[in-house]
Amino acid sequence: MNDIFKNKYLLGVMFAGLLLLPFIAGDYLLRVIIVAGIYVILTLSLNLVTGYTGQFCLGWAAFYVICAYTSALLAINLKLSFWIGLPVAGIMAALFGIALGIPTMRLKDIYLAITTLGFGEIIRLLLLNWSDLTRGSMGLPGIPAPSIFGISLDNNYFYYYFMLVLVCIVILAMERIIDSRLGRALSAIREDELAAKSMGINTTRYKIIAFAVGAFFAGIAGSFHAHYSSFIDPQSFSFSESTIILAMVVLGGMASIKGSVLGALILTLLPEALRDFSEYRMIVFGLIMMAVMLIRPQGIWGQSKAGTAGIGKIRFKAKGGAVKDAVRG
Repeated sequence: MNDIFKNKYLLGVMFAGLLLLPFIAGDYLLRVIIVAGIYVILTLSLNLVTGYTGQFCLGWAAFYVICAYTSALLAINLKLSFWIGLPVAGIMAALFGIALGIPTMRLKDIYLAITTLGFGEIIRLLLLNWSDLTRGSMGLPGIPAPSIFGISLDNNYFYYYFMLVLVCIVILAMERIIDSRLGRALSAIREDELAAKSMGINTTRYKIIAFAVGAFFAGIAGSFHAHYSSFIDPQSFSFSESTIILAMVVLGGMASIKGSVLGALILTLLPEALRDFSEYRMIVFGLIMMAVMLIRPQGIWGQSKAGTAGIGKIRFKAKGGAVKDAVRG
């Protein structure tokens, strides 16, 4: 890990700054930061599948929307608490991740990408046309805010601190996963799946686990988003949403937890910073993205050896190191 993150004093200052931020930032900025936190969780979840396992997914918003609707419908129709809907939504996403993973994990590259893209569009169109349950294009309004003992917690201070707790939990969980036998197996699959198989790693099983765990985290973000915004509709979870999340992963750096956080923050906060230049902000935004990709194709915080010049070395190392480490556990 970077030396900056090993400095306990600097970490303490950063944490104190995050705790004091709601009292410094205005209401609008705080709402933007909360949304950025949701995207941090989504980016981390997709990075586990795409960055660490090497599975190219173009339908990640499907898990996001499934759990947003699951949590919202449980709260509206069954009057279940947010505290029950949150984990249930995550489990629902994990089950969908397994259901998608079993028939598709033998696919690779563009074939897997197209399949996941189709899955995402099927889920969106299903929610759009199942109007008896989801109200279709009219969306679901009036999603209740979280409450404790009947006291509503519908304020930005609660949402900010709860989002901060969720982000910290997901980051810690990701760190543990990556440093575990599971994480080493996923890295081995990404670098050379054939070599991983030859060393006895059940690649299909591990890829399904990656999809399930990543989908679970995405589901948590979806449930939080539904109750925070109090309104959801299928059009907000289109293919463009999946591409935005993927862009955050690529911009920040593949297979990098810090990169996922940075990529999500940049692509959420930068458009807001350019709002005063509304006529040109998308042009400026696109130019910045192009510049970053040309200067650092591995992403801002990605590993420098991930470029084309180091592919041979990475594969050699995977065969001799990552694969063996995964088998040894």
